[in-house]
Amino acid sequence: MTKKLFYQDQYLKKFSASISKQQQDNEEKWYVVLDQTAFYPTGGGQPSDTGFINGINVGSVEEIEGEVRHYLDQAITGNGPVHGQIDWPRRFDHMQQHAGQHILSAAFEELFGFKTISFHLGKEICTIDLDITELTQQQMNEAEELANDVILVNHPIETRWVSMEELEQYQLRKELSVEDNIRLVIIPNFDYNGCGGTHPNATAEVVAIKIIDYERVRGRIRLEFICGNRVRKQLALKQGVIKELNQLLNAPEDKFAQLIGKLIDDGKSVEKSLQETRDKLIEYEAKDIINRREIVNGLNVVGEIFNNRSIKELQKTAQLIVSEAADLVVILISSSQKKVQLVVARGNAIDINMKELLEKSLPFINGKGGGNEKIAQGGGTPLLTSENLLEKVKESME
Repeated sequence: MTKKLFYQDQYLKKFSASISKQQQDNEEKWYVVLDQTAFYPTGGGQPSDTGFINGINVGSVEEIEGEVRHYLDQAITGNGPVHGQIDWPRRFDHMQQHAGQHILSAAFEELFGFKTISFHLGKEICTIDLDITELTQQQMNEAEELANDVILVNHPIETRWVSMEELEQYQLRKELSVEDNIRLVIIPNFDYNGCGGTHPNATAEVVAIKIIDYERVRGRIRLEFICGNRVRKQLALKQGVIKELNQLLNAPEDKFAQLIGKLIDDGKSVEKSLQETRDKLIEYEAKDIINRREIVNGLNVVGEIFNNRSIKELQKTAQLIVSEAADLVVILISSSQKKVQLVVARGNAIDINMKELLEKSLPFINGKGGGNEKIAQGGGTPLLTSENLLEKVKESME
């Protein structure tokens, strides 16, 4: 059994140990088992520590089949003791987040009786799932306030190994998942909880707790929150955004929502106006295109070339033309440097299958598309000029 030094001193950053085992797993990843370690393995919602052993990167640490496996970028060479160094900023962040979770969960239970059923310590955001279906802003505010009061008082955070018989002395927040090697994390007179994670010595080291948001997941409330240095980083990030918005909007923070809402409404109005203008232009274009008809293989045909038109605009133009002139076949092409788009359509007085015409034309542009007997569309690569493509499509009408 590996001696878990992080339970003796969670502030230990460096240590020496002997290799008990070194080999590759089924995925050919190297791992080493030591006689003792300060690396915390993944468990209880807390990610593992990372760091170095003899200068070799430790990417993760997992407890598998009773072994604490340190997964390495490569095998360790040489004999003698090895020297480990954990990534301390990562470890201390995890200590802050995990202790903060205990405090926040206890606050929700003390105030409202809401129980925590799961916890996840993410790289940027932490979450707890509360065994409830509804949550109000007032309840979040009250729980957050109590949690931060507990931090400010600077209660000690104690750990204690106890037996099943000794558990009767404590009012645990949730049922234990183990019956031996029971480790309690205790904030006296506030929270008693079975936990194998790492925590600081006192609540003040958590610094602060901030609830970010919540959502409903599988009928329960999932709460997002951050603690410790993450609060400071998040505040700095948001302050930077506020400063940029202040310069752009030239207004105080309490007016941002109102001004941004107005900008969005104005943008929608402008967009609607532009779309109406585009639609009218397309109508004028359609009427103009009708007047440029030509005879191809005994059929009335109009062909037009555009630059950077969307496929929807081409379809709309084609539909307007054939609605006005039932005796026309329409060929519309839009090209850019990287792609070419093609729409073919016919009026009701013409008996040609447009889907078949498109299928004959697509090989010229190595393209794909689809449609029906009245209108079809596709796109591909500009392997030839739009003018040449137009002529090829006309020839395909035979």
